[in-house]
This record gives sequence, structure tokens and C-alpha cells, in this order.
Amino acid sequence: MPDSVNLEVLSTRSGFNSAVKQIQKMVEINGMVNSENLADIVYEMDSDEDELASNRLGLLLRMLLVDKLGYKSASANLSATVEDLSVLSNEFNKWNGVDLVAAYFHPELGLLIANPKVAEELAGFGELRKRELLVVYAGLRGDPTNDDCLKAAQLALKLFEGGKVTAPAALTKGKYTVKKVSKPKKAEPKSAKTKTADAKPKAGAKKAPAGKAAPAGKAASSAKAPAVPAAGGKMTPKYAVIVQNELFHNGNVEAWKKIIASYNAKHPNLVVYIYYEGERILDINSLFKWGKVKHGTAIEFAIAGNDIQDVAKLQRYLSQGASKMFESFLRGPVNSVLKLF
Repeated sequence: MPDSVNLEVLSTRSGFNSAVKQIQKMVEINGMVNSENLADIVYEMDSDEDELASNRLGLLLRMLLVDKLGYKSASANLSATVEDLSVLSNEFNKWNGVDLVAAYFHPELGLLIANPKVAEELAGFGELRKRELLVVYAGLRGDPTNDDCLKAAQLALKLFEGGKVTAPAALTKGKYTVKKVSKPKKAEPKSAKTKTADAKPKAGAKKAPAGKAAPAGKAASSAKAPAVPAAGGKMTPKYAVIVQNELFHNGNVEAWKKIIASYNAKHPNLVVYIYYEGERILDINSLFKWGKVKHGTAIEFAIAGNDIQDVAKLQRYLSQGASKMFESFLRGPVNSVLKLF
């Protein structure tokens, strides 16, 4: 048996059940893709399900769009960052002569797909960053593809890169119109009391920096490692935090670590990303050293995942941590987690 075939996952009950669910999900999508846009189908499914993880989206693109339906494609590492995607969706909405699927390899969220004709789906990409890979697929669903499909993929890619394009009539006249899509509604929490109890600490969260920390004995269980965002999750825009201290020094760094650790403890399925001068910072200590980040400098953050919460509160705490009031976050036992959220 080839080494590339990994069947070890089937040796456990959970692994076997997961594999069965994945196959069932793919069979379900396979039965729909002849009449619906693949990205629309995925968008309307529950994004919390691990059956649609990033690597499996790649399998769907190859198995269904390329092998089964024969879609044509064009790809490129983007030559510039694209921030406003609403303009693009307005243009693609006119392309009724061809079915389109865009696949973007997001540096944090992994592979994302969208029907570029639908603004809501395209907005899920956030912004398209320079040098990241974008692939556009074009086809006619159950009908045989032609040269117009390849032309459509190439023109669409040019539009994504900021070029000016005039779509020929063959791409604007046809049956591949946009349907209204919607995300599935999330189930209500089982216990309303639990939700109410969780809400009470939030009301007093402003007092938390005064020094209330989780007991040291609970630190290990509360401070879970941040999760990797689920495929299909969203990422917020980047929010700026202006450094109010004269210099962003070691005390500010430690305050930010405490704040982010507290956020991770409250929202273990969300991930906080830090950016400086447009570049992602993997280790705060590696950049925020004495004298490097000065008063008035903007540090940015974004949050990725599903059901994103407490963004404004996190921004408020990070702003305080970037000021002379950073010491409020350094109180409490060593290795403890602050109850800020």
C-alpha cells in the first residue's frame, strides 16, 4: 500500500466516525454541485463542523470542480493588497454566463473559498494580501466547459489584481445568476441560566484591571493554548491601538501578554493576531523592545474564529496596556490569569 495512504485514523472509534462524516458530507455536496455553486453550498453549511476543514476544501475543489465538472482555472500570487472587495462582487454579479469560485490561501485562516458574485462570501476573505495565492475557477456546472471559461478565469484574476476588464457578452449573458445565500442559525444555548451567570462578570469587567486575578492553582487549567481558527471562520478587520506611553517598553509587553492570555482563557476558540507596520508579529518580545515603538505609533490586532466577541473590550484593555496605566495588569500571583472578560 502506498505510504501516502494513511488509514491509521480509522483505528479509533472517533477517527472512524469522523471519516464517515467527511465522506457523507462530500457525497451530499457532490449531489448538489451540478445545480449550485460550490462556494454557496459550503457557505450555507455549518462552519463549525470539522468536516469542512481547510484541507478538505482543497479536496472538494479538485474532486468536484476540476475532475468532475472540468472547470478551468487561473492562479497568481497577488501583486498587491486588495482591501475593498465589495467593488469586485458588484462587477462579478454581472457575469451570468459563467459559474465562478474563488479560492484564497489566507495566511492565518488557511484555504477559503467564495462565490465572487456574492458580497457576503467575498467579505469572508477579509483583505487579499500581497504575495498570497489566489485561484479562480470558472465553468458551466453540468455542461461541458469551453474557451470562454478559461477566459473568464483569467479576466477574473486580473480584476482581483486591480486591472481594468471589459467582460465579453459571452460572460454576461446566461443562466448563472446569483441566488440569495444565508448562514445557518446557531442553536440556542441549552441553559439560559449559564448565559446569565456568564454575563454578570462582564458587567464589572472595567474593575478587573485593579488587580483581580484567577487563583494561582487554577491558572494551569484556565490558560489553555489558543486554538487554530476553524475553517470557514472569520477574521475581523485590523483594529489600531495607539501607544500612549512614551515608549512601548517591557512593562507594556507584559501587560499585553496578560490581557491576551485572559482573552484566550475566556474565548479558547478565538485567536488574537498582532500586527506592526503591516507585518504579523509572532512573538511580541521579538519586536516590542525598549525604544523601538514610540509614543503615537499604531499597533494593530485582529481576531479570527467563529462567534467573535469582546472586540471593543479587548481594544480598550490593550490601549490601557499601551499607556502608563499598564501596571494594573501586572498585579496578582505569578502565572495567574486575569479575569478581564
